[in-house]
Amino acid sequence: MEAFGRLLNIMDELREKCPWDRKQTIESLRNLTIEETYELADAILSNDYKGIKEEIGDIMLHMVFYAKIGDEQQQFDIADALHAICEKRFPATHIYGDVQVNDEADVKRNWEQLKLKEGKKSLLEGVPNSLPAMVKAYRMQEKTKQVGFEWENTEQVWNKVEEEIGELQEAISENHGQERIEEEFGDVLFSLVNYARFVGVDPETALERINRKFKSRFEYIEANAQRPLADMTLAEMDALWNEAKGKK
Repeated sequence: MEAFGRLLNIMDELREKCPWDRKQTIESLRNLTIEETYELADAILSNDYKGIKEEIGDIMLHMVFYAKIGDEQQQFDIADALHAICEKRFPATHIYGDVQVNDEADVKRNWEQLKLKEGKKSLLEGVPNSLPAMVKAYRMQEKTKQVGFEWENTEQVWNKVEEEIGELQEAISENHGQERIEEEFGDVLFSLVNYARFVGVDPETALERINRKFKSRFEYIEANAQRPLADMTLAEMDALWNEAKGKK
């Protein structure tokens, strides 16, 4: 509580005395907050607890900043925001209520039903439009699962993946046009995200790990090439790629 009070006091001083902080609005902070969130995600993927601590602090500052602006606009203050999440999240859960749950799936299902009772018209209302497409696909599938809109087993999901790949190949071979090809490619990705869920893989995390591996190996090629890459053959670059693979 002492640390949080200190942060609130610092925010008050920054808003009063710093030209940059005085200038900020909720709109101007939005992209900065997104950037900080991605930096936290990077630290988590790197298992960097020092970085996680720092990024949590940065994000916490942003939350306090939004609350400060909300208070200035006579909309809400930080206490209002904290009380709201306490009233929304905790008393409604099985821990504080009479609802009986047996596992994690029951908890998620109960939570989605509670949100519908609060007036949401769709299970998918809570999925932000601005989420990256792969994350959004995963979240939508997770939510519709709560009402039983789900394949029964992994084999069915993989069959769907193969079906979508076949439709993509057909669209390409029969030259159905770029829009149709794009749609079929999207179906393949969506079905692969679904398969990832069934085998316990977070597709966004999995792809980011591969991105990092690719970046590391390609940078090894750049660092060890004896001449400009544009002058090398693919076989020469591939040999260095295999060297990089052997080092990790």
